[in-house]
Amino acid sequence: MTGWPTQDAQRPLPGVPGYRVTRVIGEGGMSTVYLGTQLSLGREVAIKVMRPEALADEVSRRRFENEARTIARLEHPHIVGIHEVGRTDDGLPWYAMPHLARGHVGQRDLTGDPQRVREILRALLSALAFAHARGTIHRDVKAENVLFDEADRPLLADFGIALRRGHGTRVTMTGLAVGSTAYMAPEQARGQQVDHRADLYSVGVLAWEMLTGELPYKADDALSMAIQHTQNPIPRLPPALRHWQKFFDRAMAKSPRKRFADAAQMLEALERIPVHQRSRGPDPREVVARMRDRLVRVPRAAWVALALVLAAALGLGMHGRSPSDAGTGAGPERRTAAPAPADGPAADGSEGAPTADAMPAGAAGDMLAAAPLSAADRLLDQARAQVAAGRLAAPAGDNAADSLVEAVRADPTHPQLVATATRVSDALRDASVRAIARDRASDLDLLLRTAARVQATGAVPDAARASWRTRVGEAIEARAERAVTRVDRATALRMADAADTAGVPEDTVRQLRARAERLPDLQGRDPGNLDGMKVLEGTARPLAAYLKPVTRGDYARFAEATGREPTLCRERASLLRMVSPRDWSRPGFEQGDGDPVVCVSVADVEAYAQWFGRRDGHRYRLPTATEAAGLPAAGGRALSEWRADCAADCAKRRAAGASFRSDEASRTLDADRGYDDVGFRLVREL
Repeated sequence: MTGWPTQDAQRPLPGVPGYRVTRVIGEGGMSTVYLGTQLSLGREVAIKVMRPEALADEVSRRRFENEARTIARLEHPHIVGIHEVGRTDDGLPWYAMPHLARGHVGQRDLTGDPQRVREILRALLSALAFAHARGTIHRDVKAENVLFDEADRPLLADFGIALRRGHGTRVTMTGLAVGSTAYMAPEQARGQQVDHRADLYSVGVLAWEMLTGELPYKADDALSMAIQHTQNPIPRLPPALRHWQKFFDRAMAKSPRKRFADAAQMLEALERIPVHQRSRGPDPREVVARMRDRLVRVPRAAWVALALVLAAALGLGMHGRSPSDAGTGAGPERRTAAPAPADGPAADGSEGAPTADAMPAGAAGDMLAAAPLSAADRLLDQARAQVAAGRLAAPAGDNAADSLVEAVRADPTHPQLVATATRVSDALRDASVRAIARDRASDLDLLLRTAARVQATGAVPDAARASWRTRVGEAIEARAERAVTRVDRATALRMADAADTAGVPEDTVRQLRARAERLPDLQGRDPGNLDGMKVLEGTARPLAAYLKPVTRGDYARFAEATGREPTLCRERASLLRMVSPRDWSRPGFEQGDGDPVVCVSVADVEAYAQWFGRRDGHRYRLPTATEAAGLPAAGGRALSEWRADCAADCAKRRAAGASFRSDEASRTLDADRGYDDVGFRLVREL
């Protein structure tokens, strides 16, 4: 990885276990980036080492390491991955990434290449859609964090200050909001709560910079820049780029509510921006074709009149010359390379065409009327018009795909065939991406089948076919991911079928189908908010389990709201019960609000589950041992957890997992009392 301005460092190189650190390749406000070699694999890497002042205490360092490990699981073709996380010999957190030596987007001039800008934006929005679906917000999208690999693909880098749902929403240092103020959303600049829409604002700023070559706001210092983002109106684009203005007005809206709802919606808006070609003038061959098409529609009587006018004009030109024309070679007696008959070569060896003064009277009209467009000319012109009108795959017999297929049959070597096939393929690609984003299943099926028919003609060039596979494949994968997150089995299966039809690689199709088939069938029921939960596989009925046990703080809110008396942790006959009573609020050891609650009976758990379910309309309960298999451990102090499995007429319940008091993997305990080493987590019936 690279992309930061290189700078010589006079400080000693850090000791990073397992790596040989070579030199400094970048400096940032929170970190230093070094070039190094991973000794076990012999590969070159970039090693990001956090500055001591960035993570000043052990809590923040551990949080950083946990976040880095979370980000390392973001496996996406347009996200720079993390190889490994660790501590330097001096105890500073670091992580290793690929070393990308092709630079960042801020080092490229893209002002004359809007198509490349679109490609980069598509890649970034695909990456952010993937990260946001997993609860990760980047919070520092900027030119220096968009790098290029050896294939020149753009990759989003440096989730170093990324934010996941469930953690604190403000990360500040000496009162300044973290992030690059040149790209920072207004709410982030003010240090307020942020969500994924802050990333979309930054993408808008970056898009402006790529298109225009400069930032939308300019200031001499970070504070002034932040103020402009919060107060100044969105600037206006120059006339040549005015067709992008509506996109930026929404992408860079001051209020998050007025921005795009998510990356998929922003991508959809990007696809709707008209593609304006550079001022190169029309293709001369297309102009001639259109002129000829219009000429053959003129009535024959008009041709006769036109021939007479031409004859009169030619007569005036040859016999009515002024004296100054004498001897200039303008008359027929000085003509060289006279046109040859229609079936013979011209004087210069090229095929000639008869002119009006070389024909018998009335022959000009006959010749023009007898030279209509070829069938392929007509069909390709028709296909282009149908693309402009949006008739890509329907109605039958009057759409761009049908016209293109017929044109290939009529003349597979026509010089305009490849350009028109590319235009049709790109239009079908963009329409398919929109249909995916809008969940238009019938439209998508027709578009995909039509695109396959167009590509089967062999007229679509490799670059256009690759663009089709990449763009449509990314859109399908992003939509499938959203379906999995929402436990939408039908849509996930439909996306697997769409990927197969679209020609997505077989491995990807298999993975999409396997993930979809593992989802339970909710038959249209809304699963609700599944943040912090995992959908369980192979259960008798659809269930989602919380990944963490119920906390002491959660239980305290329940106890306060219901006035429920605490259950004692001691045996009824215990003398200690009188001397030192224990309950969930006083378990006998120090706990914080985020620690798992203990000292609760099964009856307490069931009362909590009913109270919790009344708040969102779902049904919660304890999981069985089978249902809870594969869930992660609670972490921190080792605890067992109550399970729904019971014995002895349910007077006793199972507690699963070893604890700090017992090494047993499963115990049968009295259900009507609490234990200081037993907590609980809930499952939701979907």
